[in-house]
Amino acid sequence: MRVIFSPEARLEFEEAERYYQRQATYLGKAFRSEVRDALPRLRNWPFACPFEIGEIRRLTLSRFPYKLLYSFESDYIYVVAVANQHREPNYWIDRV
Repeated sequence: MRVIFSPEARLEFEEAERYYQRQATYLGKAFRSEVRDALPRLRNWPFACPFEIGEIRRLTLSRFPYKLLYSFESDYIYVVAVANQHREPNYWIDRV
């Protein structure tokens, strides 16, 4: 099953990675690695994560204050946001 990031989610991922990279080189790599490691969980168990709002599900990262918000479509998983959990809640809601 493919995982597709919305343009906004991809931008959020890249911005977060750059932010952590500026803090310490290894943090940017660790953030990228944690998101990458989360993708097989989405592919293999797309229904395992709880609902956030409506049909949007949430996979919370363990080392960073981020969550992947996604929907399960017929033949792919669509990530609508890579959301910082300390940011304004539901800022991404207009994307769905």
